[in-house]
Amino acid sequence: MTLTPTRLRRPAPRVDFDAVGPAPSRWLDELVPWLVPALVVACWQAVSSLGWLPPRLLPSPLSVARAAVRLTASGELPRHVAVSTQRAALGFAIGGGIGLALGFLNGLSRTADRLFDTTLQMVRAVPHLALIPLVILWLGIGETAKVALVALGVVFPLYLNTLHGLKGLDPRLTELGRVHGLSRWQMLRRVVLPGALPSILVGLRYGLGLMWLTLIVAETVSADSGIGYLAMNAREFLQADVVLLSIVLYALLGKLADSATRWLERRLLPWHLGLHSR
Repeated sequence: MTLTPTRLRRPAPRVDFDAVGPAPSRWLDELVPWLVPALVVACWQAVSSLGWLPPRLLPSPLSVARAAVRLTASGELPRHVAVSTQRAALGFAIGGGIGLALGFLNGLSRTADRLFDTTLQMVRAVPHLALIPLVILWLGIGETAKVALVALGVVFPLYLNTLHGLKGLDPRLTELGRVHGLSRWQMLRRVVLPGALPSILVGLRYGLGLMWLTLIVAETVSADSGIGYLAMNAREFLQADVVLLSIVLYALLGKLADSATRWLERRLLPWHLGLHSR
């Protein structure tokens, strides 16, 4: 039986004043978050149709959609999206794994924390995008450099939130585990990890956002494929619709990653009441 914070104290339910009245249907609840983006796109299309926006500066949403259909039919768009996704996933796996490992090491060992944390905080103070010249000098301009930049961008969100989750663990939980006679491994699996998991998942969401941000910059550095390359190549030929399409793709991929993380939160943290009100 996993010991979770609810074993000690059930948090008071959050007051939601929007919940007063009849509960909305499920499809309407899923539709509400998309109302503002849909309204923005509709206004954008209306202003473009009235001729208030120069097409060369800001093409209409229909022009962007036609560019997406054209590039998809040629196979160019799926290829670039696949390359960017592969780079992002590999960089996140490497950087996120290192961040988690360092977070658990310093969070579970006071000696390691005193030995390594100050150095890591000094490295964190350096913007990872400022290391681009050094990364190119060391790794060149190939795939390794792009993956390394993404990895550098996601290390510290995972590290800091893992460390915060472990250090902020309620000491009564560990005391309860000792009372139940749990071994060190059982304590880690049933008490420490569930208690730190909410903070770790926050770091995961933050890291995924930085992953795409770093990838945008990485793919503008001597790339020959990827969404960033698609945007830079379109800029050279004044194809504003393709540039906007690239921006929309980054936004959709970021939203997809965030939605996947929120689904993971609901699956792994069924006892966390705040997650079910989103």
